[in-house]
Amino acid sequence: MKRALIVIDVQESFRALPSWERIGNPRIAEPVNRLVRLARANGDLVVWVLHTAPGSDTPFDPESGHVRFLAELDEPAPDEPVLRKTVHNAFTTTNLQHLLTRAGVGEVWVCGIRTEQCVETTTRLASDLGYAAVLVTDATTTNPLGGLTVQEIVERTEVALRDRFARIATVAELAAEQGSSTG
Repeated sequence: MKRALIVIDVQESFRALPSWERIGNPRIAEPVNRLVRLARANGDLVVWVLHTAPGSDTPFDPESGHVRFLAELDEPAPDEPVLRKTVHNAFTTTNLQHLLTRAGVGEVWVCGIRTEQCVETTTRLASDLGYAAVLVTDATTTNPLGGLTVQEIVERTEVALRDRFARIATVAELAAEQGSSTG
């Protein structure tokens, strides 16, 4: 089965927000980079996604200059699609499903910023569309929300997705399965 890695919203827009100082893992680029290298070594499709909110006068407005990947993140390769979405999931306002179908993808690994929001929503929709979904939990991060700590949010997301919408894995687990030391 062909596989794709979907990298969601690992972008400077979040660093421009005051809430960045409370982000669970400000070094999120490190596990994402390891995952990208693993996917590339396996010959998997890597799809990059940026969240945009045109006209919002926020760091997600393309006019802000912040809608770009975190500086420490590996750059997308020339043949890797970069999509721009305007809703929480990476499917609805992009051609992601078309790209995956055209590439014959049956499994997706999902990582990125806002574990419980855009990452979880994309994972759920991928599952609903018939993809075998894997949430790569240590390659996601978020902020405390609604009185919950980052750890509680991640745990809640894992419980909600596990065995119903996705398999939960770490970068190291996927690397070991692939026989790689990248993780």
